[in-house]
Amino acid sequence: MEPAEHDLLADLRRARRSLRLQAMDEPPAVVRLTLGQRIADAVATVMGSWSFIIVQSVILIVWITANLVGAIRRWDPYPFILLNLALSFQAAYAAPFIMMSQNRQQDIDRKAAEHDYQVNIKAELEIELLHQKIDQLRETEVLRLTEAVHELTAQLREARGGTGPAAIKS
Repeated sequence: MEPAEHDLLADLRRARRSLRLQAMDEPPAVVRLTLGQRIADAVATVMGSWSFIIVQSVILIVWITANLVGAIRRWDPYPFILLNLALSFQAAYAAPFIMMSQNRQQDIDRKAAEHDYQVNIKAELEIELLHQKIDQLRETEVLRLTEAVHELTAQLREARGGTGPAAIKS
């Protein structure tokens, strides 16, 4: 493993330890949302629901039907300019609330992705260290086995009284 990878792994381990120690010292903090964030989340939640779409669709159908049939003396006749104004007004105010909520969620997702990335880097480096340790253990074991074979070969030579390969084969 390269020195930069060792340093990165050490940094990640230190950061993880400090977070663990900090978590033991302090109870988990509840995220405090500002009034604007709560409003933005509430608007996005309501406007992103099926119940909102259904209620708005029913209101639009009633509005259009009442004006076409003349039940309300055609106070918003056919191109429905007042309806368009109301819908434009709703969209103009809803869009910033929804975007604020999405931006906050995007920040949360970005932090989670950064955390996942660090965890993945640490896991990759740890796996690489394990591979190195296993390779080192294999090398040590091969050396031991080679030494054992040489010792056994020497013992066989002594027991047979010969020193060459022909003495061992017979």
